[in-house]
Amino acid sequence: MLSILRLIMAAIFVVFTTLFAFVYCLFSPRNPKHVYFFCRWFNQLHKILGLTLIQRGLERAPTPANSVYISNHQSVYDFVTSPGMLRPRTVSLGKRELLWVPFFGQLYWITGNILINREDKSKARDTIKQVAQAIHQRDLSVWAYPEGTRSKGRGLLPFKTGAFRMAIEAGVPITPMVVSNTHNKINLNRSNNGIVITEMLEPIDTSGYSINDARALADHCHALMAKRIAQLDEEVAQLEQQAKVTTQPSASE
Repeated sequence: MLSILRLIMAAIFVVFTTLFAFVYCLFSPRNPKHVYFFCRWFNQLHKILGLTLIQRGLERAPTPANSVYISNHQSVYDFVTSPGMLRPRTVSLGKRELLWVPFFGQLYWITGNILINREDKSKARDTIKQVAQAIHQRDLSVWAYPEGTRSKGRGLLPFKTGAFRMAIEAGVPITPMVVSNTHNKINLNRSNNGIVITEMLEPIDTSGYSINDARALADHCHALMAKRIAQLDEEVAQLEQQAKVTTQPSASE
């Protein structure tokens, strides 16, 4: 019953948000400021799912300077755990197929995010160059998932180099953001689904890298993020254990 209630509430939220967005964005469609505005709304969805969300490191984001932000990509619940970390004038890169997802796809497009055709490698490379130029021409930052697909419990998958080539071409830093493990963590029928930590890491200067160094930069970021995710998972386990201890009745009660 609780799962049905949550799904209904989430569906109403997405439909209402989409309809409102079409009206709100009519006067400046696909303006990157809209992404940040509506991400503030999506940041509240964790409450519907019974998650305690701890957000850290936002002061490390190189705002108002531009950046390419990268994050681990675990599941559809990333749209619940990650939006609060997105910075002003940041748009995300998503596969073109998202456009056909009812309501969410149209919301994703009209707010100014960028849809790319990942199947056509030549067009994808052209898109990377165009986005690198737009970072300065339109004063943008870009959010990408360098794994290219959802990991679904397989750990941090190998990174593709597109986001790193984009940052090097644009001459902007790479800023990693990590989310603790959510695989098999969320049960829609459970009232309390525990703790998730999201954390922005220190920006990485790309000025010393050339396009040929994109793979080395990707591997460096992968190692940093994998290590930090493991540390966050340990911290979450400790926090949740402490929470269980404090809520258990004492022997004298």
